[in-house]
Amino acid sequence: MSKTALGLDKNTSALIAYVLGWISGLAVILIEKDDEFVRFHAMQSIITFGALTLLSIFAGWIFYYFLFFGSIIHIATIVLWVILMVKAYQGEKFKLPVVGDLAMQWLHKI
Repeated sequence: MSKTALGLDKNTSALIAYVLGWISGLAVILIEKDDEFVRFHAMQSIITFGALTLLSIFAGWIFYYFLFFGSIIHIATIVLWVILMVKAYQGEKFKLPVVGDLAMQWLHKI
């Protein structure tokens, strides 16, 4: 298997794009310039977990008394995080609805 700019195989590099959410996605996309598979997962991580981070911040402000809503966001984020890491490590270009297409569009613009 070929190595990426991170010095790791593609699957491991794609997994790393999700490990710290949008932060690791940003780091991977800045380092990896050639491998589209890894860059796709990095961009999807940035969009997905960036949006979920903002949602949880605003949900905390808006729905302060509705702790149930905040809990659902956090549980869904953890489940999604695990699924995306597993799919990336398995070598699957797993596209989330809407976000996956957006990631592909933005990926070709940068």
